[in-house]
Amino acid sequence: MSVGILLITHNCIGEELLRTARDTLGFCPVQTRALAVSPDVDPEQMAAEAQELLHELDAGEGVLVLTDAYGSTPSNVACSLARDGRINVIAGLNLPMLLRVFNYPRLSLVELSEKALTGGQDGVVFVGGKAGSYLP
Repeated sequence: MSVGILLITHNCIGEELLRTARDTLGFCPVQTRALAVSPDVDPEQMAAEAQELLHELDAGEGVLVLTDAYGSTPSNVACSLARDGRINVIAGLNLPMLLRVFNYPRLSLVELSEKALTGGQDGVVFVGGKAGSYLP
């Protein structure tokens, strides 16, 4: 068994990140689904859909929910799911985060959550241009 992954994002961001990660790796190593939240959606309806996906994804090890922008409707839907230690929610989803998660499919929910955080943070780097005082 492994942890399930649920992406809850604005529009089709999650679907595209998932497709790109699959294309990059050549396969998807864990059960993963994406829930697209459009601007005109009822948040309660999305929460109900997300709940159904959680039941589909949780094979006993829990589900890691990744969402794009903290404080937004997709994030609020994701945060409403966190309960009883079986669901972890992380905001700030990016491709490096998802690839890192997919590279460690056998980790526990807690360990996988830590990999997601470090993958997302390590994937944001200044790669050129005029450096400012904001750089270490």
